[in-house]
Amino acid sequence: MTDSVECVVVGAGCVGLAVARALVLAGREVLLLEQHDMFGTETSSRNSEVIHAGIYYEPGSLKARLCVRGKALLYPYLRERGIDHKQCGKLIVATSPAEVPRLAFYQSRAVENGVHDLELLTMQEAQMREPLLSCEAALLSPSTGVFDSHTYMLSLLGDLENAGGMAVFNAPVMRIRVIDGGSELEIGGEEPSTIQARHLINCTGLHATAFARQMDGFPAEHIAETRYAKGRYFMISGKAPFARLIYPMPTNDSQGTHYTCDLGGQGRLGPDITWNVPLNDYAVEEEARFAFWQAATQYLPCLKEEDLHASYAGLRPKIGQPGQWMDFRIDGPEVHGVPGIVQLFGIESPGLTSSLAIGEYVSGLM
Repeated sequence: MTDSVECVVVGAGCVGLAVARALVLAGREVLLLEQHDMFGTETSSRNSEVIHAGIYYEPGSLKARLCVRGKALLYPYLRERGIDHKQCGKLIVATSPAEVPRLAFYQSRAVENGVHDLELLTMQEAQMREPLLSCEAALLSPSTGVFDSHTYMLSLLGDLENAGGMAVFNAPVMRIRVIDGGSELEIGGEEPSTIQARHLINCTGLHATAFARQMDGFPAEHIAETRYAKGRYFMISGKAPFARLIYPMPTNDSQGTHYTCDLGGQGRLGPDITWNVPLNDYAVEEEARFAFWQAATQYLPCLKEEDLHASYAGLRPKIGQPGQWMDFRIDGPEVHGVPGIVQLFGIESPGLTSSLAIGEYVSGLM
């Protein structure tokens, strides 16, 4: 006899955990499946751990709405659970006179997105806050921060299980068939099984396209194409040069090679962006150091190239082309016409910040 479950969420990164948590807190029966032996082993553990404010994104887009809502949910959650975090703030810097007008543009866009706490700073005002900073002007975002994403995901998992949900690891989904009333899933691992789900939510991140293509009976024209973009990081030895995060001007597909620091005060640069890399390419090539140093000296001129050390890399699931801005895709039955299935494509930054809001949003689609 085939077991049946009301909701199956596949993928235990920060978004899958948040979606599963939201569903179980809404009173649903939830099973969370993960192919690896641990949660958050891919995109969720290879990023900057930044809490974004919601500045850059197209007004009205899912990225804008879910980032702003996600930040509003995330800070109280971290405080309530005692999860380590720091609201350190961020400076977006104009490093040439030509870039200065863009600061006002991003301040105006932020207001459209519901972010009203940004402050334009002159060169002197920015350097009073960060003496080593070189810029023509800057935009201060006081609500940007960093946090311990691993403990956050562990807390989400605890919420899921405490509310009666179940997470199963080492449980790859081998095949899916759309059936009347839901989906039928063949699950591999040490104890293979077949289950039926009334609702199936694809939160597989880097694997979202491949996972959707496994669905027998799901229309191919509603499956997004995913390309992998690698972002590398270099650590800065010695004392951290800045108290705040420092971001150069963004492009359509990247926020530039920026400066962040972890909760221990270790400074780092990254990520950069390299398009169309293979899955699992996490190499940080030592020869990239010069490009990182060159980019960072635009706002940190005292940085020495020998102070940079190759660290780690992450992959982002891109559903657009190089140079193209793309929104999140969270497609429910009203988009693709298949009852009970929700597909999440292109969940990159600000997915970590947005995760609690994404959980709310997906639960609302039910």
